[in-house]
Amino acid sequence: MPKTRRASELDRESRLLLHAMNGAFPLVGRAINRERVSSFRYAWAALASTFGRRIPLAGLEERQIRGPDGNAIPLRIYTPDGPPGLKPAFLWCHGGGFVVGDLNTSDGICRAIARASGAIVISVRYRLAPEHDIYAGREDFLAALNWVHKNAEALGIDGNRLGVGGDSAGGNISAAVAQENIRRGGPRLSLQALVYPATNLAMDFDSKDENSKGFLLTANFMDSLRPLIERGEDLTDPWLSPAHADSVAGLPPAVIITAGFDPIRDDGLLYAAQLRRAGVPVELLHYSGQFHGFFNFDAVLGAARDAQERVGVALRDAFAGEPAPNRTIEIADNRPWFDARLSKDLITGAMLAGRSVRQWNSHVLRSLSPETAYAAANLLRPFWAPAAMARRTISGCINALNAQQSYPPQAGAPSA
Repeated sequence: MPKTRRASELDRESRLLLHAMNGAFPLVGRAINRERVSSFRYAWAALASTFGRRIPLAGLEERQIRGPDGNAIPLRIYTPDGPPGLKPAFLWCHGGGFVVGDLNTSDGICRAIARASGAIVISVRYRLAPEHDIYAGREDFLAALNWVHKNAEALGIDGNRLGVGGDSAGGNISAAVAQENIRRGGPRLSLQALVYPATNLAMDFDSKDENSKGFLLTANFMDSLRPLIERGEDLTDPWLSPAHADSVAGLPPAVIITAGFDPIRDDGLLYAAQLRRAGVPVELLHYSGQFHGFFNFDAVLGAARDAQERVGVALRDAFAGEPAPNRTIEIADNRPWFDARLSKDLITGAMLAGRSVRQWNSHVLRSLSPETAYAAANLLRPFWAPAAMARRTISGCINALNAQQSYPPQAGAPSA
């Protein structure tokens, strides 16, 4: 386990961002029900689009494949720059409590991981509750994995170098698919990347009480989800709760991200320990000053960019056949603030506000006219680039992240 499960307070950027979001987005942290599902889907899409980057890539393609029940499964394929030849592929499963989320809400994540890893990233839009039962989404994701493996060469993919991953509910599905893929004799996976995963749907954890409200994902929202996703299923079924598997030995190596102010923090930590006990190497990246959902907000949070880059590096190493690390790295904005805290808060807040306004304007413009948004982005890029570089330089100095390897212990080792 990390030495510091929860920092004394949120990292500065996240503290200011959450304060703004809690005031500007009235649905944040509220209970959800059938009548509110569409509103929550729109709100999460707006949040993810506003606070996520749109990194340009060499290729972007939309596809639909046939699902296990004859349904259509939309895919979005992200191709990074790189040398010619077959590339490895990483399938991403978006979060959203099995109820919200789509290809757009994970767009920024997939772009960042594609660039950092050099792999083709394939985002999968699976069926959601309450329109479908909770089994449907994982069947869709497994079907997408098998389709990619079967059509690998036509897609420019090396079918022997595949990985899966997802955040929150998507982490649950990815972990379950990694297990089911072995049970069904599917393709070999090089890595599973699980970002604050919910691996045990049958249990509440101490972290839920500790972080019950104020941190985007709340206990109130989690409790209100249950009637939408439960239909009398046995939640101890490993196909739903991978932590309940009789054995997790033989699974692919994992990189697992957890956050200190996350109600399901302990779920991810315990699954990491479970994998390690079974001999599965785990690189545990613990952000003690972050909240559930931070991974989406890479346009404004340095910790999100750091986490995305680390996932990309883990994928790149795994696809290159490097030995899988088994370690815990703790990352937090824990530099002493002293009397300069107020001035640093003001500077950070001003930079967040400026970036958020630009992102929101871009989101609105894309909603009205994607062609106009694309033209405007190209026209303004020479003006925005220096400002963005200056902002990140200043933010990096004020909100620098400190990374330390705490397992296995390394006396006197430098920061990771």
